Amino acid sequence: MDYEKIERAARVRRGVRSGITYAMLGIWALVVLFPFYWMLLTSVKEYGAYNSEWIPKFYTLSPTLENYADAFTQVPLGDYFLNTVIFTLVTTGLMLIVTILAAFAFARLDFRGKDLAFTLFLALMMIPTELVIITNYVTVTNLELRNTFAGLILPSVTSVFYIYLLKENFAQIPDELYYAAKVDGTRDFRYLRRVMVPICRPTVVTITILKVIECWNSYVWPRLVTDDKAYFLVSNGIQEIRENGFGRDNIPAMMAAVVVISLPLIVLFLIFRRKIMAGVSRGGIKG
Repeated sequence: MDYEKIERAARVRRGVRSGITYAMLGIWALVVLFPFYWMLLTSVKEYGAYNSEWIPKFYTLSPTLENYADAFTQVPLGDYFLNTVIFTLVTTGLMLIVTILAAFAFARLDFRGKDLAFTLFLALMMIPTELVIITNYVTVTNLELRNTFAGLILPSVTSVFYIYLLKENFAQIPDELYYAAKVDGTRDFRYLRRVMVPICRPTVVTITILKVIECWNSYVWPRLVTDDKAYFLVSNGIQEIRENGFGRDNIPAMMAAVVVISLPLIVLFLIFRRKIMAGVSRGGIKG
């Protein structure tokens, strides 16, 4: 009888803890998701109705898609999208090549000074981003690459963190596989392509998605090296829209443009969220 009471009390305590946990998670989810809801709600409000609200309303009885039409007709948002897609795809592709080859070299190849070189390489993560931007800006300007896709792309094709993350994954693959492949006469590049990359596919996918998000949200660097609208990205286009498009007062139209720009990343994350979590968690496991 006492055991039943103890078990019942334990179940009640577990239920209370679970209830508190889910309640806190629910509150946190509302806090995180509310800005997205407000952005979407504002984007479907009429300009006059939005400005006439002395107290903001959390709903609308007359939604409209006119703001979305204005986002593509009053400003060249489609051109900004195309530029961003080109910048994102090329930068991510080049970054993957550099990251995979560098991670393989640090994880599997033996050469003099490898540990020292990797230590110095990791030390680059300690350099403030502002200093790197200044150096890159001077270099790109001296090479006359401003207002070009090359100037946008080249400084973004390497990432110390991504190389470190993938190197740690490559290092977990047993050495016996590599030695067996060498005995069979397999070249390093073939071993990398057929064995290491498939085994570490979750991390490669994670790096790819994170780089796509990074490129899509890039703002400071494109703003520095481009003053030609023909090379504006969507992140910089938002500022152009605010200054020379809808104006500072047309908040619903601005929110419609932001929704359009944010939607691809939201969809991308929802589709690949499991792979992102799996890749990041795998990167933190040794052995």
